[in-house]
Amino acid sequence: MKADMSDLVTLASPDLTVTVSPLGAELQSVTDQQGGEWLWDGDERWWTGRAPILFPTVGALTGGMARFSGREYPMAQHGFARRRTFALVEQLAHAATFRLDDDAESREHYPFAFRLDIAHRLDGATLETVVSVTNRGGAPMPVGVGFHPALRWPLPGTGSLSRGEHIIRFDAEEPEPIRTVVAGGLLGPAAPTPIHADELPLRDSLFDADALVLDRPNSRGLWFGVPDKPGVRVDFAAMPMLGLWTKPGAGYLCVEPWHGHADDESFTGEFADKPGVVTLAPGESHDFAMALTFGVSF
Repeated sequence: MKADMSDLVTLASPDLTVTVSPLGAELQSVTDQQGGEWLWDGDERWWTGRAPILFPTVGALTGGMARFSGREYPMAQHGFARRRTFALVEQLAHAATFRLDDDAESREHYPFAFRLDIAHRLDGATLETVVSVTNRGGAPMPVGVGFHPALRWPLPGTGSLSRGEHIIRFDAEEPEPIRTVVAGGLLGPAAPTPIHADELPLRDSLFDADALVLDRPNSRGLWFGVPDKPGVRVDFAAMPMLGLWTKPGAGYLCVEPWHGHADDESFTGEFADKPGVVTLAPGESHDFAMALTFGVSF
């Protein structure tokens, strides 16, 4: 399903113009005042996504099934919110909030009464996205949430510099092994990290097998770009996991803060027992947040 461009919501600040689609409450563009586009354009030859919100799960599940109280429910990779149309419940010049409530269709996959609010807010060159999940039912509700923004690679403002001159600079050193991705998008064994101290030199071959998954990163923020050129700062203070992904040769890099991740290849347990899953009591709400700051140098 493609976004209807006629329904796009536009947000603006002195530094950025942002468009959002009601389909998935997904960002469609992030443009600076010089006309530079920082977000992937969804070219279907590579990947039609741009910045989907992952709910109520992150990644793939064993057998494509989520298990709640001993019963199995079909659940697509990254959940269903990105394929659903949200209601626009608030719009300001610099901010908008979109809402999705449970219905008969959602309960076929996720048997809970929920409210999902996604708010995008501009403050100068910073775009904050807050995902608020509320348990509207009478039973505990486990949930995973993830962000999946596809940033241009190479970034605007880097001129003729190659993709290989881009790096990620983490806020802390990252010596821990990463997780590999195996058949079906599940997590396999650990592997040595390609990160050198706090820096990851980027190259397409890093993603030959699939995403790089940091299931226990030390950092809660990073910078992506070419040193001494305008780049992107990504802050994810309350998101304990991180994925990095592209299709080799594509013009984007996805920087993905997560609360939850794909099933381990041997996992057959309850959804609530997955690492990173948050269980909300009846009436409880929880916020998941990420902020992107554009045009900042390191």
